Amino acid sequence: MTAPSGFSAPADAPASAAPPFVEIVEVGPRDGLQNDPTLIDTGVKLEFIARLIDAGVRRLEAASFVNPKLVPAMADGDAVMAGVPRDRGVTYIGLALNERGLRRAIDAGCDEVNFVMVASEGFGKANQNATPEETADLLERIAVLAHDANIPLSATISVAFGDPFDGEVDPARVAALARRAAAAGVMEIALGDTIGVASPWDVRATVAAVQAAAPGPRLRLHFHNTRNTALANVYAAVEAGVRVIDASAGGIGGCPFAPRATGNVATEDVVYMLQRGGIGTGIDLERMIETARWLETVALRHPIASMVARAGGFPSSRR
Repeated sequence: MTAPSGFSAPADAPASAAPPFVEIVEVGPRDGLQNDPTLIDTGVKLEFIARLIDAGVRRLEAASFVNPKLVPAMADGDAVMAGVPRDRGVTYIGLALNERGLRRAIDAGCDEVNFVMVASEGFGKANQNATPEETADLLERIAVLAHDANIPLSATISVAFGDPFDGEVDPARVAALARRAAAAGVMEIALGDTIGVASPWDVRATVAAVQAAAPGPRLRLHFHNTRNTALANVYAAVEAGVRVIDASAGGIGGCPFAPRATGNVATEDVVYMLQRGGIGTGIDLERMIETARWLETVALRHPIASMVARAGGFPSSRR
């Protein structure tokens, strides 16, 4: 496969380093549904997951193990994990904010646990009742639980590009948290643009800072499209060497603790852009479009944000 026109690898990388493949982590079943006005039952969630797998998704956020009183849409995490297919070669990620959540995710049979750190105090107090340093302290204390269970542990640094209460976030602070996460033994660090304020230039600067501070763990990026910059940010991340991107079918999602934050970047929009540039994802674009339209018409029954789900691919992969 060839790189997209205009693609530039990192300055110190050979021309052959242009990525032939970018892994998409589908976050629709967790981040996509957690703040949706439509509460869907476990059976519909499992159908959603099955459709995503049929479209080629092989790594996805399946459930969140948080206080069900605060996030009622995620109250059935144990039931979801009990019902997911185990014979399709899929990695199921469970999200946790504390020791109780981490233990629940392990007991529920998650293949991987994602712990959430926070880059700014305002959002940290609203979301986890903790400062950035306290979330790093907690990760260091409880990481041993995942390591003892032989379950891969990743860490998402939320509001890595901006906080709805405190404003700008210094890349140096994100890098310092990433360094601590790496020391705690995480295999992957995700940078979350939780409120959708990042620009491609912000992405470039923060990714560079994190790569320098924590070169060991794999790096993943998570963008919300609140200000219509998510696809540009995905491109900037790939240019900077990132090979794992979060996305949500239909562009659904949003954070209950982030005022006016809208959905994630749409999986089918990301797949289309990368596909047109010759970058593989392993995802069938037409099946993903069908899944997004199913969300809009059957499961959620309200409009979704995806552009490609409306327009379709070009040229169509099914003639």
